[in-house]
Amino acid sequence: MEVVFEENPYGGKGRMKIEKVLSSAELADKCGLYARVTIPAGGALGYHEHHGNGESYFVLSGEAIYDDNGVKRTIGPGDSTWTPDGSGHGVDNTQGKEPFVFMALIVNK
Repeated sequence: MEVVFEENPYGGKGRMKIEKVLSSAELADKCGLYARVTIPAGGALGYHEHHGNGESYFVLSGEAIYDDNGVKRTIGPGDSTWTPDGSGHGVDNTQGKEPFVFMALIVNK
């Protein structure tokens, strides 16, 4: 399993950990990413838009504020999200007391 760290992702805050479940070769052209993602307490994944793909999250642990095209809500374990092609999202765990962990799946159009 490949592990990647991103600093201040999409203008966010902190060091996000991405544990890639499948390699690029295994994903082929169908998916852009399938990974377990950890945003530390005090961190954030900045708002960004998807073009040519969509992304789903499934929350494993922690709670954070999810920005779905400007509509913000708290999400936690068992919640799922979907951001279709042409839409945007972000995750704010800056007020969190524990890491926010979720599965991320990017599906190519």
